[in-house]
Amino acid sequence: MKAIIFDQFGTADVLRIGEVPEPALRPHDLLVRTRAAGVNRADLTHRRGGYGRPDFGDSTIMGLEIAGDVIAVGEEVQGFAVGDRVMGIVGGGAYAEVARIDYRMAMPIPDSLDYVEAAAITEVFVTAHEALIHLGKLQPGETVLVHAGAGGVGGAGVQLAHALGARVFATAQASAHALVRQLGADQAIDYEHEDFADVVAGLTGGRGVDLILDFIGAPYFERNVNALGFGGRLVQIGIMGGIEDARIPLDRLLYRHLQIIGTVMKSRTQDVKHGMSRRFRERWLPAFASGELRPVIDSTFPLAEAGAAQRRMEDGLNVGKIVLTM
Repeated sequence: MKAIIFDQFGTADVLRIGEVPEPALRPHDLLVRTRAAGVNRADLTHRRGGYGRPDFGDSTIMGLEIAGDVIAVGEEVQGFAVGDRVMGIVGGGAYAEVARIDYRMAMPIPDSLDYVEAAAITEVFVTAHEALIHLGKLQPGETVLVHAGAGGVGGAGVQLAHALGARVFATAQASAHALVRQLGADQAIDYEHEDFADVVAGLTGGRGVDLILDFIGAPYFERNVNALGFGGRLVQIGIMGGIEDARIPLDRLLYRHLQIIGTVMKSRTQDVKHGMSRRFRERWLPAFASGELRPVIDSTFPLAEAGAAQRRMEDGLNVGKIVLTM
């Protein structure tokens, strides 16, 4: 089969298409003819050498998110058959014509969605659900601040929080404010020209928000803590801005009874990942079938142009998901 491979770590130019063996079928696996694959920031880290030469459980090939057709079923699989359209998170192997996925990580593609849309759902929406609802305990009527609200996980978080009935603030570039409002944000904050902590204070009468979902890290950390209200929760799911010089106002943490929670999906055990996928599927898959929720697609690239797709993400040009097609 054709797959994206690379001989050395480096820039997007190291990626090339080559021939590799198809994955072997294990008892709990589905083999899937991949029709589309989501591009995620973890793929960039993989290419640069941040994970070494990893085997995430399903493949050493890059890519964590697929949509396609089942072509073979392991002997212990339940609930899926050859010919089913499925989507899901894989432990590597998405940048290839055939991928294998543990059936407990797979979910059926609603009839209303095509393969590109399906490939743009699971990584970002499962992550957003886990952070906002399972860990962050967001409740209807609460107020949440979602950073990077026009990005993949951020945009998914805005949609889920709105669907839950929360009041949603989102940071984004001014050019993306119309999009984040369309996704369900009640207030868009221009992070380039506004201090989000000051805006939050003004919008809440100084009370602060109940929950913050953050990808940035050290540059936002102190302001995040200051923007939380009594009993507020900060869920940290990324450190795109780095970890150096992170400052924490301990008095605010103590006297406001705040909680700080960190989580990274990639490093969780398979059993935990199964639970994450199951919780998302049971709670939100009907909303995708009905059209209440839909992924935001930025662009599509053929598999052979995976390098160009990753450069678009690295340059910060995408608004929504970048998807590879086979």
